[in-house]
Amino acid sequence: MAWNEPGGNRNDNDPWGTGGGRRGGNDQGPPDLDEALKKGLDKLNKMLGGKGGKSGGNGSGAGGAGGFGAILALAAILVVGYVVFQSFYTVDEQERAVVLRFGEYDRTEGPGLRFKVPLIDDVTKVRVTNVRTAESSGQMLTQDENLVTVDLQVQYRVSDARNYVLNVRDSNQALAFATDSALRHEVGSATLDAVLTEGRVELAVNVEQRLQNFLQQYGAGLQIVRVNVESTQPPQPVQDAFREVQRAREDEQRLKEEAETYRNKVVPEARGQAQRMIEEASAYKAQVVERAQGETARYLDLLEVYAKAPEVTRERMYLQAMENVLSSSSKVLVDTKSGDNMMYLPLDRLTRGAANAAAGRKESAGDAGSLTGQVDIQSLTDEVLRELRNRQATNSRTGR
Repeated sequence: MAWNEPGGNRNDNDPWGTGGGRRGGNDQGPPDLDEALKKGLDKLNKMLGGKGGKSGGNGSGAGGAGGFGAILALAAILVVGYVVFQSFYTVDEQERAVVLRFGEYDRTEGPGLRFKVPLIDDVTKVRVTNVRTAESSGQMLTQDENLVTVDLQVQYRVSDARNYVLNVRDSNQALAFATDSALRHEVGSATLDAVLTEGRVELAVNVEQRLQNFLQQYGAGLQIVRVNVESTQPPQPVQDAFREVQRAREDEQRLKEEAETYRNKVVPEARGQAQRMIEEASAYKAQVVERAQGETARYLDLLEVYAKAPEVTRERMYLQAMENVLSSSSKVLVDTKSGDNMMYLPLDRLTRGAANAAAGRKESAGDAGSLTGQVDIQSLTDEVLRELRNRQATNSRTGR
């Protein structure tokens, strides 16, 4: 039979054990929410040393007091847990922690697990290792009263966490103001040409030094790593004219480099030629001096020989001179004193033969040919000397 059949009969087959609107002794249904909460509070109260609540009417007041005490205990546990959680904090390797106690500087903590007093100590963490970047740009006047637009980039990092947190309310804004002031001061002390061309590197160095001095005076706790001048441009209406000037300067520099290259090429060559001419002149000088000394020594030797036999020496010198003169020319000798008869000489054949002989001597090579020519000349000279001596002897006998 179903448990929910119509009729007034009591049915004990109710799955929740409710018969006639009332729980039986063997109630197996789900407990009520209020009852479950009450049991939980009772157990918590017993754990904290209180008494558990009773099901009778006299235990209702004690159960209410125990529940309130449990709530207070739970609140105390939560407060203690929160305090403990807020008392410890960690500082990263890249950070430094500035601790203020009652608003006054107390200490600076390094990396690691640190302790603070909750609601009394205030901790501010600052990254001190990473490099930050700030940019600045603006138009300003140069020393020669020209406008120029300068774009600047500043790289910096935090060097002192205490000064960074306490001395300046807004360090980034202070850095921006100091950068603008240093940049305008340096640009106002330079000319437009220097700012636009080769003076940009010097401008960056000067701005970096002046900006670092400003930050030290402010006590901002910042250190400048590098200042980069990204661009320097004249005002828009005159940019074309300045580009033309820049191109003219580049052409000037190019021509100077070409001239320098030509000079480096020509000057060493000229120096080499001059050195060669000096060496040739020195060699010629040495040659002339040696030749003169040799001629002098030969003349002195000849003078000594001439003093012993003047006639023979003089005749010998005459023959050598004639030999040097006539050795390279075609010649015909005719002795008219040998007789009165006219002799016919084939001059054309003689001259042709002499020319052929000269050409043969030029074409012949080697020491043998030259040696043979010297022997022929020497034998001819000796024969001529003998002939001259014979004639002198004949003339002396005739005179007697």
